[in-house]
Amino acid sequence: MALLAVEDAQETLLKTAVPVSRRETLKLDAADGRVLARDIQARLTQPPFDASAMDGYALRAADAPEPGATLKVIGTSAAGHGFAGTVGPGETVRIFTGAPVPAGADTVLIQEDAEKLEGHAIRTTFAVTKGRHIRPRGQDFAEGETVLTAGTRLDFSRLMLIAAMNHESVEVFARPLVAILATGDELVTPGTPPGPHQIIGSNTFGIGALVRQAGADVIDLGIVPDNRDRITAAIDEARAAHADVLVTLGGASVGDHDLVQSTLLAAGMRLDFWRIAMRPGKPLMVGELDGMHVLGLPGNPVSSMVCGLLFLEPLLARLSGRPAISRRAMARTATALPANDKRQDYLRARLSRDADGSLLAESYGKQDSSMMKIFARSDCLIVRPPHAPELPVGAETAVLLLRPLEN
Repeated sequence: MALLAVEDAQETLLKTAVPVSRRETLKLDAADGRVLARDIQARLTQPPFDASAMDGYALRAADAPEPGATLKVIGTSAAGHGFAGTVGPGETVRIFTGAPVPAGADTVLIQEDAEKLEGHAIRTTFAVTKGRHIRPRGQDFAEGETVLTAGTRLDFSRLMLIAAMNHESVEVFARPLVAILATGDELVTPGTPPGPHQIIGSNTFGIGALVRQAGADVIDLGIVPDNRDRITAAIDEARAAHADVLVTLGGASVGDHDLVQSTLLAAGMRLDFWRIAMRPGKPLMVGELDGMHVLGLPGNPVSSMVCGLLFLEPLLARLSGRPAISRRAMARTATALPANDKRQDYLRARLSRDADGSLLAESYGKQDSSMMKIFARSDCLIVRPPHAPELPVGAETAVLLLRPLEN
């Protein structure tokens, strides 16, 4: 099977991905970041009455056409404690922000434009405009109005709005469920003294964090040795949990000790592709098993994470009904870059800014896919397309941001 271009592989992976249809109802304080599964209608009108937008005096505009009008203060309207009477000719009511505008009044004079007089009276010092400083009933939304539609991602502003519409819970789409399976006789869990020829299995934690940041839930299937029966049992566990995605770490190639791909094929997996024209990350496997997406990531830690960013993250965005995370940016090279071969390279690099504020990307000299320290220190990946020519210092290049830019 020939090496597949990165863009073609991404398109193949995503063309069969549809948002998860499972739904659940959550309290508002647990719904941040989730996606609405149905339209939301207001259960009440907001504001429920004509309300004052300022502290001042509610009055009839006809009583104060010019500055200097004298009005009798007949009561007070405060938030939660409205004035029950009616404002008549020559009368006014002291009013506070958010309070109901009393019957008969059609405008609010702000308190800075009123002079207090003896005997519960005021004199206006500013011309009054009818309707000024009044928030009309229903200005924000009306009962029965569809305010948010299905497919909307919930955040702080939308959750505030839903609460104001008198909803205490909301129906959302379930998070995609991702089962992560690490394989290899050489792997042990963190905190365990490794034996001879063993290493710590770290990929699960990086991929798990990426999955959660993408809005999905994780089932950790643990570390399984290079044994077909044990791998089969882990695959069955993912199927029984109705995982939307099975991510395997390591063992996806076709060497004597790489048993994941053959075991999955024996279980009925449809293999879409498994080798990509990229570096790091060539041995990437993509397939489908009984409606479950299968993504076999390389065992090398950096290869695994780069493939996770390029393939797993956009897949989870599609499954969760959320927009894909935008990581692409443009920068100028801080060092010269050699011409590239037939594979698309992703070079770990640090970012800085020049005197003009433009981004500068400086590639690390060593790019071995097992070197996690350099990856953790990197701010971006410089993207070098297949057969790209040599780039001098200061040339423009595409980068993939590993974390948000700092000013």
